[in-house]
Amino acid sequence: MSGIQGSLEEIDKNLKDVQDRREKLIKGTRDIVMLCSRSIVALHHSQLDDAKSKMEQAKAMLEEFRTYARQDLYRYIAVAEQELVEAYALHAIMENKPVPSMDDLSVTGESYLTGLLDCVGEIKRLVYDRMRSGNEKDAEKLFATMEEIYNTIYPFAVYDNIVSGLRKKLDVARMLIEDIRAVVTEESRRRAMIDAIDKRAG
Repeated sequence: MSGIQGSLEEIDKNLKDVQDRREKLIKGTRDIVMLCSRSIVALHHSQLDDAKSKMEQAKAMLEEFRTYARQDLYRYIAVAEQELVEAYALHAIMENKPVPSMDDLSVTGESYLTGLLDCVGEIKRLVYDRMRSGNEKDAEKLFATMEEIYNTIYPFAVYDNIVSGLRKKLDVARMLIEDIRAVVTEESRRRAMIDAIDKRAG
């Protein structure tokens, strides 16, 4: 039985290590997700510096928690990575800068794809904000960005059985784009009609 006992002690040690790392990851990634969510809220309130500070803090925390995740628990940081991609992508789009690459953010390909698709919903909010403030050109440019993200990622739908939830996120992004397309089209028609009336009156 001595051989069994030695193995059980080693297994117990390994499982305790996994359990400790898992608990640290659950709490840590929750804090990272919260920071990313707050940074997105700050972006929508045009508080770009505050948003950037929170994003950088979240990115630094994520780097630290990757050491706990290793390969066996990497799934526990997937959502945090996804949120980080979403925040950084939205910030770049609002600043009219290139969206950081997955290497820039040190995230997996899966997290990068799903994070970009989640960003489509945040861009939709920007489109509505620009339209409400009468900035139609900006709204149309943002709408084009939504379409570009969707069209660029759509071919990856074939990997839905590998990238969890990819097809669902693509479907949601498509519905958001169609919603905005209807609004943008209606607004264009309304503007054309107003222009035509103004010309007749003039």
